[in-house]
Amino acid sequence: MTQQMQQHTYSNGLTLVGEKMDHVRSATVYIMVPAGFVHEPSDKLGLAGVLAEMLGRGAGTRDSKTLALDLDNLGVDGSEGAGAINITLSGGMLARNIPKVLPIYADILRRPWLPDEELEPAVELSLQDLQGLDDSPSDLTFLELRQRFYPSPLNRNQYGTRKSLEAITPKDVKDYHAERFRPNGMIVSVAGNFDFDIIRDQVGELFGDMNGLAPDAMADGNHNRSSSHIVKETNQTQIALAMPTAHFNSPDFYLARGIINVLSGGMSSRLFTEVREKRGLCYSVSASYDQVRDRAALVCYAGTENKRAQQTLDVMIDVLNSLKQGISEDELDRVKAGLKTSLIMQQESTAARAGAMATDWFYLKRLRPIAEIQQAIDSLTPHKLLEFLERSPLKDFTLVTLGPEPLHLPM
Repeated sequence: MTQQMQQHTYSNGLTLVGEKMDHVRSATVYIMVPAGFVHEPSDKLGLAGVLAEMLGRGAGTRDSKTLALDLDNLGVDGSEGAGAINITLSGGMLARNIPKVLPIYADILRRPWLPDEELEPAVELSLQDLQGLDDSPSDLTFLELRQRFYPSPLNRNQYGTRKSLEAITPKDVKDYHAERFRPNGMIVSVAGNFDFDIIRDQVGELFGDMNGLAPDAMADGNHNRSSSHIVKETNQTQIALAMPTAHFNSPDFYLARGIINVLSGGMSSRLFTEVREKRGLCYSVSASYDQVRDRAALVCYAGTENKRAQQTLDVMIDVLNSLKQGISEDELDRVKAGLKTSLIMQQESTAARAGAMATDWFYLKRLRPIAEIQQAIDSLTPHKLLEFLERSPLKDFTLVTLGPEPLHLPM
């Protein structure tokens, strides 16, 4: 299957990326706007999430009900949300409906109503999300870990606080939209069975007269990472551990992913085998990759009984230390198979391809062919992974725990 990826950057800085997928009848439009929570005023945390919620409450000539009905009639399965750097808008549809959907999306992005009377219900939804953290100790632990690991403003709580949410005014929402929704840095990604030239011209007509550059949010380079414990009377202790690793645009990125998949790539992975299977210390244990802008972390997590919590942490650290003793060919074969399976599944999904292309352009300012990713996976060897661990040893742990008693990192 030959990839058909194309890219066009307009004079105002907006970039269109696309991949024609002849074998499907569907398409996904995925839009990134540099308006995530790192850009919020420090006294209005949660503003990006409130704005994302309000974008669909009327736009252009359509009120909220008409807007929803028109998208439903076009078969759009859509969503919107605020992340660290970007607010994203996405929708899956029949490919033939892209030319009808794009003008609606242009209205949502450029001409949202943001009605004053809709602010209170939007804020209330954000407050419910914030309150819901009390019933999700793992999410609460990860939020604290992010705050401890990343510098400000990359470490912000995406939900904001009750005080900051209740302080948001209709003017704040409108001003934030006017400041952040600028074309320079905006990415429109389309994947599916469509004609790139036609969509390129249409996007140019819909967005070409936009102008301006939204100011960037700079990270505090003097941040000192620190560990913490959240005291909570629960039956389980939550353990979250982060350490620096290669970021997305580093040549070592796939080496970092290889290490993570050795740790947590299935039922034969090291963490699963050593922590759960051999010792029965917990039901849930995993390793994952996390990145915000140019900072990345290898994150390990476990939820376990309080009486076994310290032993669980000790074994997790032992597993991390064991990597430098060697990685077998069998482990690496399993890692490669898992990464390739994810890659193949991505090729079958217009949503996955649209999101991947937008991410590529955001971090790399280019689109990676599938063949390039395949080659990076195939080039992994035990020796290269061990060399990477020598250059980037698993150390400088940031530990956050939640439960009745704090835990201690082993010496």
